[in-house]
Order: sequence, then C-alpha cells, then structure tokens
Amino acid sequence: MPKATAQKTTRTPAKKSIFDLRAFLETAGAARQVMKFRRSEKIYSQGDPAIGVKYIQTGGVKLSVINEDGKEAVVAMLGPRDFFGEGCLAGQSVCMATATAMAPTSVLFIEKNEMMRVLSTEHTFSDLFIEHMLTRNIRVEEDLVDQLFNSSEKRLARTLLLLARYGREDEPHGLLPKISQETLAEMIGTTRSRVNFFMNKFKKLGFIKYDAGLQVNTSLLSVVLHD
Repeated sequence: MPKATAQKTTRTPAKKSIFDLRAFLETAGAARQVMKFRRSEKIYSQGDPAIGVKYIQTGGVKLSVINEDGKEAVVAMLGPRDFFGEGCLAGQSVCMATATAMAPTSVLFIEKNEMMRVLSTEHTFSDLFIEHMLTRNIRVEEDLVDQLFNSSEKRLARTLLLLARYGREDEPHGLLPKISQETLAEMIGTTRSRVNFFMNKFKKLGFIKYDAGLQVNTSLLSVVLHD
C-alpha cells in the first residue's frame, strides 16, 4: 500500500497596512472629526479644555489672546495645511488662545490620544508634523526680530506676504481672506491709521489691489528687502 505524502502548505504573509496620509488628514475616522465653521465663528475660546490637535483643511484661522483688561492681541493667522492646538501634546490642559474662523473653514479635530498614537507609529505623519513645528518655531523667531528691528511699514508688508502664503509653493497664494485693518494693526503692533496710510501707499505703487478680495503682488517684497 503506497505511503501518503504530506503536502506542505505555504502561508501568504499578511500585507502590512499602508498609512494614507492624505486620507487621514482629509477625512473623518477613529478619534477624528471634520468640523465646519462660518466666517467669524469661534472654534474654541481661551481657557477651554485642550483635548486635541486641529488641522486646517480649507479656510483660515485667527489665534488671539485677551488680557485682564479685555484688550485683544492677534498672535497668529493660519491657513490650509496648518496645525494648531498642539499645546495639549506638551501638557497644556487649557487653550491659551481663542481660535476664530476668518472665512468659511473646515477643520479636522484629532483627539490627543489618537494624535500621540499616529505620531509614534506613522513616520510619514510624524515627519510632516515635525516639519510643521520647526517651521512654526522659525516663524516665531522671525516675528520677534521683525518686531524689534523693522519699521511698521516693513512689518505690514511682511505680514501681508505671509498671509498670502508666499513661500508655500504647494499652495495657491496671492488672494487674502477678508481681514480688517484693525486686525492688521494688532498683528504688527501699530495703529489702524498707520496701517491705512501704508495700505493706500502700497495700492498706489501697485503692490496690492482690491479685486474680489485683497490681492498681494510679489512686488511687495521690495518693501521688505529695502534697507
């Protein structure tokens, strides 16, 4: 009687799941929620619990702080692909600023624990976030130098260029969301009348124009670079 021959069975190794960075940042999912805000609507207020990180999909966000006397100071103006609220990852229990939508805005809210998990397991995401933090740190240092050494005219020109997203080649830029001269004055540390004077000057020189919004031309760089 012939002996039965044992057949070897080979197991196909399980495929590793591929992390889709774009899908993660553009869609809702586990511990992630896409939230829509109208222009001037608050996303969160100073003193609210800090429970997650936010990522701007579309629109723009103003971060501001208010002191005990009720005086407001604008600390940042953010746009698409910017993160904010990351202080919760460093132990902040409450929000240090108020976040307000500057235009119709879509924000991805990522819960703190989910953010920590993805940062530790997905290198493509952690690389993106580290790049964001380094860029933000450089921007803070540049803002400080700008405030200490540059004239209000140069500070306004630089702020307009940053708001128009110049230097971000992967994004459309040039047209600013609606922003008041009072807000610009708060950002650069001067008066509204000075901002109005320089805006009129920039317009006459062709550096900016008002056409379905505020259009900023690259020629405005000449003000920043001029000694």
